[in-house]
Amino acid sequence: MRLLRSAIAALTVTGLAASSLFSAPLKVAYSDWPGWTALAIAEQKGWYKEAGVEVELLWFEYGPSMEAFTAGKVDAVTVTNGDALVTGAGGAKNVAIMLTDYSNGNDMIVAKPGIESLKDLKGKKVGIEIGFVEHLLLLNGLKKIGLSESDVELVPTPTNQTPQVLASGQVDAIGAWQPNSGAALKAVSGSKAIYTSADEPGLIYDCVVVTPQSLSERRADWVKFVAVWDKIAAYLADPKTREDGIKIMAARAGVDPKEYEAFMPGTKFLTLAEGHKIMASTAAGFGSLAGSSKIADDFNVKNGVYKEAQDIPASYDASLTADALKK
Repeated sequence: MRLLRSAIAALTVTGLAASSLFSAPLKVAYSDWPGWTALAIAEQKGWYKEAGVEVELLWFEYGPSMEAFTAGKVDAVTVTNGDALVTGAGGAKNVAIMLTDYSNGNDMIVAKPGIESLKDLKGKKVGIEIGFVEHLLLLNGLKKIGLSESDVELVPTPTNQTPQVLASGQVDAIGAWQPNSGAALKAVSGSKAIYTSADEPGLIYDCVVVTPQSLSERRADWVKFVAVWDKIAAYLADPKTREDGIKIMAARAGVDPKEYEAFMPGTKFLTLAEGHKIMASTAAGFGSLAGSSKIADDFNVKNGVYKEAQDIPASYDASLTADALKK
């Protein structure tokens, strides 16, 4: 009888431990980009809990969010598709499970007064975070007009410091995303965006990337997480609720709501159906995640972000979005 009671007790404890493990929140590192601050809407409205999943959103600067993810401190991180490849380059094979948006103008090359186009950057200094997506945006733009990286002088600059660096006169232009790009425009009177992601739609997809361990152990919970995204997108698309959504996003970013509202057109929010179509396609070029990620992968290898080309098909999984669409 004692042995039976002990066995029952052991099973009970094991069951409770498992229950405790799997009721732990999904930890998601996110940072200052409209497609990601939008997650705060779901958190504040309690939509994740309504969906039956506990989610803990953890706020970081962009670079540190990736560091926290690769260090195993969180289950997921919000990154561009190019940087999703960076997080998996160490052999972890992290997986993008959904797209939130693509940049449609919020990533910018901002120049001081007197510089009217990319052609005017020849021989000039550009403050940029080397190996990050603004670097790729700049190189693509230069290539279109017959210039190359050697035609400009790149000044390594953390993205969140670009407004101050441009204002100080140390550089002639900077590369940054909102709200940093907007802050740079505000900091330097007469400055202008001379090239943006609106000129390269699909170059920069934004996504949620999960560790393979968390995805394996908590796949059903991640599907619930993904399913909530359509509520967020709908809330921002509805004129009746859009203003409230933007207020929540702006508060998370520490920016005035009216100023944040001006950022919104520069981010093309994707519904789950739209995101799934892009993830499921294998077409070359910017119209698919596969094509865009191949371009980013080539850039990362060429610029020494990592040494070897990554396995693009293994870097994302469209099936979670497909399952979420069935809910």
